[in-house]
Amino acid sequence: MRVEIVQRLLEVVGLKKYFKSPGILFGSKNVVHAVDGVDFYIDEGETLGLVGESGCGKSTIGFSIMRLVEPTAGKVYLQGKDVLSLEKEEIRKIRHKMQMIFQDPYASLNPRKTVGQIIGRPLEIHKIATGSDLKKRVLELLDMVGLEHEHVDRHPHEFSGGQRQRIGIARALAVNPDLIVADEPVSALDVSIQAQILNVMRDLQRRLRLSYLFISHELSVVRHISDRIAVMYLGKIIETAQKRDLVESPQHPYTQALLSAAPVPNPRKTRERTRIILKGEVPSPIKPPPGCRFHTRCFLRMPKCSVEKPQPVDIGRGHIVYCHAVGG
Repeated sequence: MRVEIVQRLLEVVGLKKYFKSPGILFGSKNVVHAVDGVDFYIDEGETLGLVGESGCGKSTIGFSIMRLVEPTAGKVYLQGKDVLSLEKEEIRKIRHKMQMIFQDPYASLNPRKTVGQIIGRPLEIHKIATGSDLKKRVLELLDMVGLEHEHVDRHPHEFSGGQRQRIGIARALAVNPDLIVADEPVSALDVSIQAQILNVMRDLQRRLRLSYLFISHELSVVRHISDRIAVMYLGKIIETAQKRDLVESPQHPYTQALLSAAPVPNPRKTRERTRIILKGEVPSPIKPPPGCRFHTRCFLRMPKCSVEKPQPVDIGRGHIVYCHAVGG
């Protein structure tokens, strides 16, 4: 029997991104701890779902990996090469290996360009195709994402939101990437269109062996498409596990609260489960609380939660939890 060897595609170690923000008094500077030391990996052909509340830093992780913002510290290894150590020209050379699908399909496409120009531009930049070869490749990409050849000469304003996101996906696929960072790719779309786009992404992943970092605040969406899920809170990843393990046996109190709020299509199960309502507000990322970031809202907090940072605890099958209640 043939055993398939899975290679590590992306590894992120100690990633941090701090933003300087003007203070209120005397021009003082505040530091926003958007991402404050996160570690995770993605294997070839795998989807890692990154989920958390708005403002927790998950999109900043995606932008940092892509070098659309410059991280404050940390390492990002793509196929063993540290992306953060590369100069601008070197980044351009490996950019074809990692592409991005943006959240807003209305703002991410140039309204002055045709679909053919939008999808074909990456092929020109990376000198992959020109002339008739470029046109042929653009039409192939339209086929892949379920658009018609006649769409090639139209402009973005002539399409629906779902169609525009398909154009964004085709643009990301143009240079044959290994990794796609999808930043809330369906949050601006109707629910029925969301399902269509997710199915397109899953089909393309199987056909092209793509890896995804799928970023979303909707746990139900992440659960549909991911192999593993990482839960983020206030700049830190607090739990990572295989999708089934995380859904059926969440360990961190924050993950439990998220899952209790996620809609379930079965009315009986909805009535039977207990909803966990968190008290208090999310602390400011300018001055995050000491110890565990979640302790100010946690229903399982202990005295040491407010002074000691929780260390990662592996409870088996790669299920990692940052919680004193789990670690004993």
